[in-house]
Amino acid sequence: MSPDAVRVRVLLFARYRDAVGQDELELTLEGDRTAGGVVERIRALAGDTVVPPAPLIAVNRVHVGADAVLREGDEVAILPPLAGG
Repeated sequence: MSPDAVRVRVLLFARYRDAVGQDELELTLEGDRTAGGVVERIRALAGDTVVPPAPLIAVNRVHVGADAVLREGDEVAILPPLAGG
């Protein structure tokens, strides 16, 4: 692991969890250490048709944009669309 790399815990829910086959995984990020970088990695695992390019993302339980820079040990949740009524 390079000195610039960070490890993050990724939580997946609903159809994202089903597509990846796990509800939680650990990723090591080198280069693109943003929330959007995590989304791209998950899209590669789950398939581009399952995870949209801009899903809801939370880092440490706070909603963030794709440009949020991640730090060592962050918890990243990729959330499916919310339904209400």
